[in-house]
Parts: sequence; structure tokens; C-alpha cells
Amino acid sequence: MKDLISLHDITTEEFEQILSLTEKLKKETKAGIPHHILKGKTLAMVFAKSSTRTRVSFEVGMTQLGGYPLVLSSNDLQLGRGESIYDTAKVLERFVDGIMIRTFDHSDVVELAEHANVPVINGLTDLLHPCQALADLFTVYEHKGTLAGLKLAYVGDGNNVCHSLLFACAKAGMNMSVATPKGYECDQNIWEMAQSDAAKSGAILTQSADPIEAMSNADVVCTDTWVSMGQEDEKEARVKIFKDYQVNSTLFGKAKSDAIFIHCLPAYRGYEVTEDIIDGPRSVIFDEAENRMHVQKAVMALLMG
Repeated sequence: MKDLISLHDITTEEFEQILSLTEKLKKETKAGIPHHILKGKTLAMVFAKSSTRTRVSFEVGMTQLGGYPLVLSSNDLQLGRGESIYDTAKVLERFVDGIMIRTFDHSDVVELAEHANVPVINGLTDLLHPCQALADLFTVYEHKGTLAGLKLAYVGDGNNVCHSLLFACAKAGMNMSVATPKGYECDQNIWEMAQSDAAKSGAILTQSADPIEAMSNADVVCTDTWVSMGQEDEKEARVKIFKDYQVNSTLFGKAKSDAIFIHCLPAYRGYEVTEDIIDGPRSVIFDEAENRMHVQKAVMALLMG
């Protein structure tokens, strides 16, 4: 594992290694045991998109690993003034030991990784969100004790979160049922790659327009905002299109009685999910948010250690 761009790119063994190291590092953190695996190393954190969880989790995580997190916004880099990704990659690699980037175009991350001779971590693109999917499945593992054979139901927009969850579930041998409105399905190439991964692990991935069918017998229920960053002008139309995909007590009731609810945040109560679900006893969203830091520490340790 040279970079973390997409979970499709890593092996099942590497996927399991990340989760195993996450568990170890989290236990040591809670016990106050220092683990300065990256002492003396620097991570450049490039933000073209604003962030709460990504910035805080990477910055604190890198500090706990003994390294230095260098935060760079679009205003801090010449990328915003037309400098090429190639030049940016070749310059940064001379100063830092790894690069995390949170941006819009997935091709920018791919190109950065292609040219940089240091590890590149995808902190989010419009296509994929691998660190979030790792945190999601680690959270499921903590609460359920296993992943293989469980069913995750995802209802809403077939977006970057959904795409990375498909790859993660396929690697873990976990079934996933996706329900999206017509025209908002997952990217076809992502779907085909995920099915290829699922064929190796035995996971069953399904996609339909029926949220009730997707939710039936689910162990884990997930949704995401209906209006992602950059889609604000579509909000009014999207609210109407997605209204039947709201995770409320009626829809959540179709899942198993011990099903847990996850959401990557930020959440918009009253839209994709109701308050009684996201703030209810079966919601694990804040465990999930915390676990972003722990899985990212494992990724950084494996790539940069």
C-alpha cells in the first residue's frame, strides 16, 4: 500500500491490517500509552474543501503519532493561481513525508499520487471518501463484533460516501443494499468495480429505488446529506426528490430491532434523518466521528512509518 486513494486499490489483507492497527492504536490512546510512530515526520494537509472532522482528526492524529501536521488551504498554495499539480507534487515531496488532500476532482488526487514520491491520502473527493468508510466499518465492528455477513442499508444519494462504503463492504464480505431515487444511482464504474471485489469476498451488493426493500433486515443503516458541497443551488429540487428516502421511525423500523444508525456528518435533521433516529439510543454517529481519527492514524502509520 503506497497511497490510499481508493479502497478498491487495496487488498483484503491490507484492509484488515488497517482495522487491526486501528483497534490497537485506539486502545493505547485510551490507556494513555504514547505511540510516536511518526516522530520527526511531517504531513502536508491540503484543503480545497472546508472541513471540520477531516482537519481535526488528521491534525490531532498526526500529533498523537509524534509528527507535525502542516495545514495548507487553497489560499496557501500556488495551485489556486494555476501552478500544475505535477509541480506542486514535486515541490511538496522535497519537504514532507506524506500528503493528505481534500478536494473536488478525484483526478487531482490520482495525479498528485502519480507524481509525488511520498504517500498520498485521499481525505475526500467528489467521487470517493475512503477514510470515512474505514471509520464506518470500524465502528460497526466495535458495536457488532464482526463484519462478514452483516447487512448495511444505505438510502439517499449515490455519492462519494456510498461509493466508498460499497468498496469497504465488498472488502469485508459485508452485504450492502443501496436505495436511491432514479437518476441518483451510484456511478456505474464504481458499481462494477465494487461487484468485482464482492465476487472475491462473497459479499452481496444490491441497488434499487426502493428504500423499504433496502432497509429490510439491515444490521446497519446509513444515509448522508441530500445536498453535498457545491450542490446548494439544487437544494429545493433535491428535497422534493429525496423526501421518501428520509430515515425516520417508519423506515428505520424495517431494519433489525438491534440495527445501529451511522452518518458521516454534517447531518441535517428533518431532511435525510429525523431527530428521534440520529439522536436516539441506536445512533452511533459520535463513535463514528471519533473513529475517523483512529483509522487515519493507522493509515498514516502504515504509509509513513
